[in-house]
Amino acid sequence: MGDKGVFGWLILLLAGLFAGCGSGPSYTTVDGVMLGTTLHVVADVRNTTSQELYRAIMELDREAKSSMSIFDEGSLLSRLNRNETDTVDRHIAFNLRLADSIGALSDGRYDVTVKPLVEAWGFAGKEAQADPNIDSILCFVGREKVRIEGNRLVKEDPRVQLDFNSVAKGYTVDLLADLVERFGAENYIVDIGGEVRCRGVNRQGQPWRIGVETPFDGNMTDGEYLQRRIRLSEGGLATSGNYRRFYLDADGNKVAHTLDPRTGRSVVSRLLSVTVVAPTCAEADALGTMFLALGADDALALAGRMPEVKVYFILAGSGETYEEYVSPAMQSLLME
Repeated sequence: MGDKGVFGWLILLLAGLFAGCGSGPSYTTVDGVMLGTTLHVVADVRNTTSQELYRAIMELDREAKSSMSIFDEGSLLSRLNRNETDTVDRHIAFNLRLADSIGALSDGRYDVTVKPLVEAWGFAGKEAQADPNIDSILCFVGREKVRIEGNRLVKEDPRVQLDFNSVAKGYTVDLLADLVERFGAENYIVDIGGEVRCRGVNRQGQPWRIGVETPFDGNMTDGEYLQRRIRLSEGGLATSGNYRRFYLDADGNKVAHTLDPRTGRSVVSRLLSVTVVAPTCAEADALGTMFLALGADDALALAGRMPEVKVYFILAGSGETYEEYVSPAMQSLLME
């Protein structure tokens, strides 16, 4: 081989090496439905196809719903609520422990024994009662009325019922993140109905960008109207608000799905939306519900006493304007 041939071969070899060094990870995208809402996954999984990943995700969907769903009559949680069993699985045990830690911050306003109240007000798949007897229901609402002993759920009153809708979706997002990591992903975003867990960078090599919706009543556009964007490279994010799941009663009063377990009534304040970033999506989910249940004044006061918490509040201002509160720890994550 002549010098020119060797030189040309070396150029091609070096070009191939540099091209290999400069190429980024290959991403797989999966979209669909999970937990009855939207599913979106982008991840640099290894040695698998999008079809194989989708099948694994659907198996996780079945596992989560068969454990924690209040809408599936055959789920373990539904059977626990009907006292057909007292055996808990790892999912229910974890969510109950997490609910305890968040509830301790809330002065009793975050409580997963609210299922009878949620049902009475029409947010558990059944029609709302015209005039629910709240005082009688409150007799069997309260986290102190249920505990776990070993792998058994022990109730002080058999009418106590659990509702994990304030944390189970975020928890399932975390399970989904664990799943894609087991498939080798180092960079990913997983999203179930707007609740997110991410790691690393996107296809452009930048932090993942997550939109926070403008919280006007009835905004069902899934991202058409955004108030802010957040950049995130690690952790979970969840947004809670009362601008979708609500109705007006016979007197025209707004009844929102966020309930105060102490009064049994709907919580409606000028705090319209709460976005939380936390190490896990389960924590972000539960904290978001807790802050919303506190109402504007108490939520602002508690956030002020927790400088490490990453929160973004959207509050009703004068007229049709909005006010914002961004905690110090959240400042660097919000995009201009």
